[in-house]
Amino acid sequence: MTASFRPARRIGDLGVSEILAITARAGALKREGRPIIILGTGEPDFDTPDHIKTAAIAAIRKGETKYTNLDGSPEMKRAIRDKFARENGLTFAQNEVTAGAGAKQMLYNAMMASLNDGDEVIIPTPCWTSYFDIVQIAGGVPVAVPCPGADGFRLTARALEAAITPRTKWLMLNSPSNPTGAAYGAEHYRPLLEVLRRHPHVWLMVDDIYEHIVYDDFRFVTPLALDPSLKDRCLTINGVSKAYAMTGWRLGYAGGPAALIAGMAVVQSQATSCPSSVTQAASIAALDGPQEFLRERRASFARRCDIVVDALNAIDGIHCRRPEGAFYTFASCEGMIGRVTPEGATLTSDRDFCAWLLDRADVAVVPGSAFGLSPYFRISYATSEAELTEALARITRACATLRGPDRIYSE
Repeated sequence: MTASFRPARRIGDLGVSEILAITARAGALKREGRPIIILGTGEPDFDTPDHIKTAAIAAIRKGETKYTNLDGSPEMKRAIRDKFARENGLTFAQNEVTAGAGAKQMLYNAMMASLNDGDEVIIPTPCWTSYFDIVQIAGGVPVAVPCPGADGFRLTARALEAAITPRTKWLMLNSPSNPTGAAYGAEHYRPLLEVLRRHPHVWLMVDDIYEHIVYDDFRFVTPLALDPSLKDRCLTINGVSKAYAMTGWRLGYAGGPAALIAGMAVVQSQATSCPSSVTQAASIAALDGPQEFLRERRASFARRCDIVVDALNAIDGIHCRRPEGAFYTFASCEGMIGRVTPEGATLTSDRDFCAWLLDRADVAVVPGSAFGLSPYFRISYATSEAELTEALARITRACATLRGPDRIYSE
């Protein structure tokens, strides 16, 4: 007899992302003929710009389809260094930058290269679900620090100070944030950097993947530009997926201390080896090429943001903060908890509410509990204005049918 498979302890408590599970269920219903609108995926609906595609095609035709240097070709690293200098005011040497198969691999490589069993990683919550899982796989201990809506979903210096212990290895910061769209300006970062200066054993990992998707008068800044003294213990991560609509190309990059970058290369050498040569050619064109289209896409995301925020705030029982960036809203559905559906079921959690919206309104959204904060739900507005308008109309109609204190059915 063959022994049944038992997962390794490092992944025994982990599962597939709840976001992917919800999207999969919604996709299955759509294939069955239901008019499902999926607002769960963090993927721009724009196409990759033509000049980027052209660079990839040219690379293929020139035979640039072989292995490159392990963590990025010299040309790729040059483009990364130029980008950091031009847009962020950061100077890195060739051996202080790295490229891999997406920003997620940068996170994974860094954690695998740096964490020993029991090392703690401070993660402001709500957060992207992969942060916790990557830390656990690497043997670390994720330390969730709640960042409520009253604080703009941002980590405060007081909360950071309280979370630091002798076992703390990293603080992770993501701005603009998935899932909230909240962003840290210089005035928000500076108190946190003061805390880090008092604790030299704590390293800083910054996820800037939504850097180019910010609204109104918000000015993006990355922490190392504010305090260069942290350069020896700061890793700045970015990628081409979101701003350049290149999610499927898989190219992330990072800048940090040479010793850490070398350690990350060791991890990558035993995982994926070099990033795709064709993807690198496309990514060089993205970083070096025209950037004007980013302004147009930001304007489109801002219009979509207004559609979602205005519609949600018009629904009794829902409150939605306007985000500074990214393409997500993170709305409170606390006012919906305890209400009764026309079918007679009581909504007891944000998971109940989101599941009911999928069943009743044919709209898929993600519960805030998946990101570590309830009762909220996330909408990704990286889809067309027409589809968003229809989805919000459906949500509005569905919520009007809920019965609660001093409410009666509207149908």
